[in-house]
Amino acid sequence: MNINLATTAPAEARSESELEARARRLAMQYSCSDAQEILRHAMEVEFPGRIALVSSFGAESAALLHLVSEIDKSIPVIFLETGKHFAQTLSYQRKLANQLGLTDVRDIRPNAEDVEAQDADGGLWKRDADACCTLRKVAPLASALDGFDAWITGRKQFHGAGRINLPAFEAAAAHIKVNPLIRWSSEAVAEYAAVNDLPAHPLVAQGYPSIGCWPCTHPVAAGEDVRAGRWRGSAKTECGIHGAAS
Repeated sequence: MNINLATTAPAEARSESELEARARRLAMQYSCSDAQEILRHAMEVEFPGRIALVSSFGAESAALLHLVSEIDKSIPVIFLETGKHFAQTLSYQRKLANQLGLTDVRDIRPNAEDVEAQDADGGLWKRDADACCTLRKVAPLASALDGFDAWITGRKQFHGAGRINLPAFEAAAAHIKVNPLIRWSSEAVAEYAAVNDLPAHPLVAQGYPSIGCWPCTHPVAAGEDVRAGRWRGSAKTECGIHGAAS
């Protein structure tokens, strides 16, 4: 008996294949486009009303937030409020969101019961940094993205490691991730911020070119990789929200 595998494959597998094909098509179509073109297509044509921006309000966040605000100030902006941020990050988030007129910034916190069960003493980051990131970032983001088809990231190829070959669009679990700044350099980010009078994160001047939670973020010396201060001394390079299944 002949079996048509295409029609008997699980719906989840077929859906994933369709998502990957859609992401590949978009990545090829916009492989030479600038950030504004990528964002306008994603926000106004491909995923209208079904897309969010995920922002850390970190060292390089202002440029992307400004670009998005120029298109739609009401776009949902997801900020993962881990409970471990620098105080400077929290004040910067409020200042920048207000300056840009963003009207839907969402502070997404980890589930309180999960925190009590897994990190009652607040020291999980010392014992298992991956578990801490899953608790405070990966799991909350997965819930926050329910109802969206796509989300925008600020990742750039110059960050190196797994980001060197980033496409403008990529499939990630049940969503498509939009990466409009992949070809931007650190100089381009700084120039854009200066031209548009965007405030810098206050910790940048103190030697923090990449900023996450305070326990796992350290200053970077001249000549070091921009992300060298993240999880310094360990093999960990990502929090997990951009993992293979995210």
